[in-house]
Amino acid sequence: MNELTRLSAVALAESLRAGDVTSVEATRAHLDRIADVDGAVHAFLHVDAEGALAQAAEADRRRAEGGSLPPLLGVPIAVKDIVATRGVPTTCGSKILEGWIPPYDATIVTRLRQAGMPMLGKTNMDEFAMGSSTEHSAYGPTRNPWDLERIPGGSGGGSSAAVTAYQAPLAIGTDTGGSIRQPGAVTGTVGVKPTYGGVSRYGLVALASSLDQAGPVARSVLDAALLHDVIGGHDPMDSTSIDKPWPSMAEAARRKDITGLRVGIVKELGGEGYQRGVQARFDDAVALLVKAGAEVVEVSCPHFELALAAYYLILPSEASSNLAKFDAMRYGLRVSPDRVAAPSAEQVMEATREAGFGDEVKRRIILGTYALSSGYYEAYYGQAQKVRTLITQDFRAAFEQVDVLVSPTAPTTAFKIGEKLDDPLAMYLNDIATIPANLAGVPGMSLPSGLADEDGLPAGIQILAPALEDARLYTVGAVLEASLEEQWGGPLLEQAPSLGVASPRHADEVTA
Repeated sequence: MNELTRLSAVALAESLRAGDVTSVEATRAHLDRIADVDGAVHAFLHVDAEGALAQAAEADRRRAEGGSLPPLLGVPIAVKDIVATRGVPTTCGSKILEGWIPPYDATIVTRLRQAGMPMLGKTNMDEFAMGSSTEHSAYGPTRNPWDLERIPGGSGGGSSAAVTAYQAPLAIGTDTGGSIRQPGAVTGTVGVKPTYGGVSRYGLVALASSLDQAGPVARSVLDAALLHDVIGGHDPMDSTSIDKPWPSMAEAARRKDITGLRVGIVKELGGEGYQRGVQARFDDAVALLVKAGAEVVEVSCPHFELALAAYYLILPSEASSNLAKFDAMRYGLRVSPDRVAAPSAEQVMEATREAGFGDEVKRRIILGTYALSSGYYEAYYGQAQKVRTLITQDFRAAFEQVDVLVSPTAPTTAFKIGEKLDDPLAMYLNDIATIPANLAGVPGMSLPSGLADEDGLPAGIQILAPALEDARLYTVGAVLEASLEEQWGGPLLEQAPSLGVASPRHADEVTA
């Protein structure tokens, strides 16, 4: 493996600034890495080698001209396939959008291009971001580089797997109920869900408009912070975008002082139902926060226990409405019904949606349509929104006592592919700790907390901050990350010596 692919985004950016390497060389190294291992990992749905190398050449030209240059100029990146990319296929992991090439860029992509970051390609995901394992992709599952028989989380498992397997130093994910943070936990990466409205949603194919939020996927807190600075900020194209000046997340990540910080352990997000090794690594991480000068107390957020139920009424309802636009008339797949000589628009739409949507998408559309139907709207969707208000109030009360909240990110380490595929309720429980943040719109970060004793797989700790206080996540995360790495003797990914090949347990299945 080319050593360039093992560099953090920060280290690679420094090498580019020093002239030790060109962006074309770094981009080609990552494209070669993708070619070597993605047959086993399947992190990508589309690799844009030609486009990435052209963007890298442009980054090198900009650097040669000198002047004030973006910090991540020339550093390549992968983008989740739910983000619209001009001239590059965007499928959302669904057959109904197979072959669709957007005529415009999402605001996030525009900002990546302005920052001179070559886009390597589009990463695999659960269809329309509906899932916690990336098994619901119409194009096959992504595999966890720690163990190719296990899931990489979801819905953004492709982005987390690409960063874990050294196919990209950075990636973009989206988080509707934990789809950046939960994959981060099970792959040993850093994932951040910004404050709702802190990163533009313009050009993101909507799942649940009041919950969706794009954010960074990285191998370190500082890498994530630098990417957050690129993609964050107000966007007039997004009516939910927050119009305020944001502090530098990278500066926050460099502060490294949490003396006197008040940390709240959420009583409802731990204990029974959480894997013993996951809970043990969480407890170890909390002890390190105390050692770094933080004050730790237990807080109760009683309505968090209702979050999962409320979420799985709100999300399907909004998804049912958002996915109505896939009607076979405007773009994407079109299927004519069998044995119908002159089908009506309704018959074509029915045949197309039956062929184009997978089982999980159909399940949620049916549930959401029912919850929004006449006579049931207030009983289901309306009541769920009231619970959402109670959860927001729980956060508000908790943050009057503490500066940040912490919990395990996910209740277990990565489970085996197929293990929960036929049990939707068991699958939904993977998001039990991450969902409250989306319902309230507050920012959250997951970073590796260590390896669980039972299986030697990564676990994650989640840090939550009040709305608009994203920078606080990076300060706390960076301090905790430094303490953990001191304890481990280096980054967590280095604790798996063969991970650079693709999987320490299945290294012979891919080319080194």
